[in-house]
Amino acid sequence: MQVKQCKLVLELRKIPLHHIHESLGAKIVPFAGFEMPVRYSSDIEEHMAVRNSVGIFDVSHMGEFVVKGDGAKELLQYVTSNDVDKLYNGKVQYSCFPNGKGGIVDDILVYQIFENEYLLVVNASNIDKDWAWINTHNTFGAQLENISNKTCLFAVQGPNAKSVLQKLTDFDLNTLPYYTFNYKTNFAGVDNVIISNTGYTGAGGVCTGRKCRKSMECYHASRKRRRYKTHRIRSSRHATFRNGVLFVWK
Repeated sequence: MQVKQCKLVLELRKIPLHHIHESLGAKIVPFAGFEMPVRYSSDIEEHMAVRNSVGIFDVSHMGEFVVKGDGAKELLQYVTSNDVDKLYNGKVQYSCFPNGKGGIVDDILVYQIFENEYLLVVNASNIDKDWAWINTHNTFGAQLENISNKTCLFAVQGPNAKSVLQKLTDFDLNTLPYYTFNYKTNFAGVDNVIISNTGYTGAGGVCTGRKCRKSMECYHASRKRRRYKTHRIRSSRHATFRNGVLFVWK
């Protein structure tokens, strides 16, 4: 009796600037269902670049959901673990989706853009699961939009991150307290950008543009302002230094 072997082929998705990383010589590896740039040179060189100067991490595989309209706050108050009433326009909150069984579905960030309009940032490997979860529990009439495929996300980390980003915007980055953001800033000549001070590794920033082509402008402008190409996040996860993040929407 012959037994046929079946191979499950997972089609990996590509982040919007995949071609840029390839042209710059990045090593591309599978991660969380995406083809991701893991390094340009050596682990040690890139780790020390971020520890001593600044590095840019393309983490555009992360997921983003918009929650808005009547019932938006009520939905988030019900489906997340933190107190959404403590948010205000420009405030970011670390939270999670409890699974109702003593565990969590995913840990997330909640941005309050306006009253009754929020942006959720979720982990790449949980995008589909998180999207299904929040939709299942949306009995409050909130408007939901999954903009994960329309969004680029860049993390800028290292002790010189703030000085690098400051040269690309007139907005004073020193005025942003930790876990807050400024909406509709001009960054690297791109309008309607969010600059936020979030991250596990210290203080930082987020920039969000509305069009995909603008992501390349933000990325290239940031690259010109720093010394090393670096896209590894693992070695610097537990370090303590200033960091920033840039979002760009398609």
